[in-house]
Amino acid sequence: MAQDQDPWAAPGKGSRPSDNKPANGSNDEPTGRNQEQSPPDLEEAFANLLKKLGGGKKGSAPQQLNPKNYAKLLPIAAAVGLVIWGLSGFYTVKEAERGVVTRFGQLHSIVQPGLNWKPTFIEQVIPVNVERVRELKTQGSMLTQDENMVKVELTVQYRVVNPAKYKFSVTDADDSLGQATDSALRYVVGHMAMDNILTTGRAVVRENTWKALNSIIKPYDMGLEVIDVNFQSARPPEEVKDAFDDAIKAQEDEQRYIREAEAYAREREPIARGNAQKIIEEATAYKDQIVLDAQGEVERFQRLLPEFKASPVIIKERLYIQTMENLMAKTPKVMMDGGNNLAVLPMDQLLRNKQAAQPAQPFPNEQQSNQPTSQSAVNSQSVLKQPAPAEPIQRERQGRFN
Repeated sequence: MAQDQDPWAAPGKGSRPSDNKPANGSNDEPTGRNQEQSPPDLEEAFANLLKKLGGGKKGSAPQQLNPKNYAKLLPIAAAVGLVIWGLSGFYTVKEAERGVVTRFGQLHSIVQPGLNWKPTFIEQVIPVNVERVRELKTQGSMLTQDENMVKVELTVQYRVVNPAKYKFSVTDADDSLGQATDSALRYVVGHMAMDNILTTGRAVVRENTWKALNSIIKPYDMGLEVIDVNFQSARPPEEVKDAFDDAIKAQEDEQRYIREAEAYAREREPIARGNAQKIIEEATAYKDQIVLDAQGEVERFQRLLPEFKASPVIIKERLYIQTMENLMAKTPKVMMDGGNNLAVLPMDQLLRNKQAAQPAQPFPNEQQSNQPTSQSAVNSQSVLKQPAPAEPIQRERQGRFN
């Protein structure tokens, strides 16, 4: 056995492979089937991962898990988180809005429209529209001064003027404004009669409610501005609605008749004033004309006075002729002088009688038959009326000149 020993072999080992085999002839090396079925080494896999991340060099032996390897990853993770946190803080405020910034729940500042930045998780931005006109409606049955019930509807238009006060002065500014509106409306309706509210007092209710509402919300300083108050409607209870509708219609008819009468008066008054002024001017002109004519006659008689004193008979005759010419020029009559008798024919009277005596002439035969009768009637009337005006004129002439 000494000769078979390998001198170069390690102590306690045989020089031949057969010497190392067990006595029973079995082989200690694992077969390929056993290698495939063995589970992976997790420690070795994790060590290889750390090598790839910089934890070791290629070909080095596997290393154990070390907290120093995690410390190298912390700056990278912190830088990435800081970038994400910074980018998440950018926000935009619209043109019609203002941003109310709160820091840890407390009011910090007001930001203007545009791109802004805030520290996330530290500050919060609440956008508030300051240009939109908001509308609030209120209605209900209310008791009037004369102890009647009336249903009233009212609309309030308002907008936000101070976003900070709007959010933090009261718990809910819109709800507070609604309660103030209801209180102001009940106060105004309670101090007016029902007939006045339903007919002519609508404008008064609107104005008084607006004033009362402003006085109520002023101490609270809610950052709101009331733009307008619209009184929508006022209705009586259903039991007496028909009677009140008739009363309202009568009131409206009364106002309509009053307006129509005022319009008619405004239309006729200038005409009456014009006619009155026209009559006054005509009377003034007539007065001036008569005065001037009288003055002219006086002047003319004064100039004729010397001639009248020289020959009074001739002047009398001349004056008489001139006067008769003036009178007869304005009278549609024909005078026939037959010596001592003066016949006056009233032509206008004769023509009127002739027209009145002629009936309607639908046929020529009737016209011919009626013509002699009408002509004879005219001739008889003229014969009867001729001597009547001649005698006084003749007597007047004889009395004046004989």
